[in-house]
Amino acid sequence: MIKLLRKRRSFRKFTGEKIAPELVETLIEAALRAPSSRGINPWEFILVDDPELLMKLSWAKQHGSEFLKNAPLGIVVCADSTKSDVCIEDCTIAAIIIQLTAVSLGLGSCWAQIRNRMYDREKSSEAYIRDLLGLPEELLVETVIGIGHPGERKMPVPPERLQHEKIRYNHWGS
Repeated sequence: MIKLLRKRRSFRKFTGEKIAPELVETLIEAALRAPSSRGINPWEFILVDDPELLMKLSWAKQHGSEFLKNAPLGIVVCADSTKSDVCIEDCTIAAIIIQLTAVSLGLGSCWAQIRNRMYDREKSSEAYIRDLLGLPEELLVETVIGIGHPGERKMPVPPERLQHEKIRYNHWGS
């Protein structure tokens, strides 16, 4: 696992190569195997491979979702708010499981935060995607993950750049 974490980076550029169906099936399996509180599994996943829809998803928020237009696959991670009081946390776990699985398959990915973001001055990103994909009101749109074959090379973050000052033992102070 640590090897995957060391390799995981946010890729915003992808080659034009399609993702093989067996790799997509592995991503689906990983999403469905993600842990959740009390085994409720309050998530729903919408896989998007239609280039026109991916283009429209790339407009979902004012900044930070443009990369989706060039991704061969987008996975919209939704939380069913009627099933669990920790549906956001559970869906966040599922999203990172998807991203780590992508790394293990030699794919790149990037997460576009949707919840609490704006499409424009009046409409939320969540409402935009809900309308675009015909989602029911009880589904909260957590994120859209763009996945594809990396179109750029990124080196792992070196150990000396890790924020060790964020680690404390037993208490906050010294």
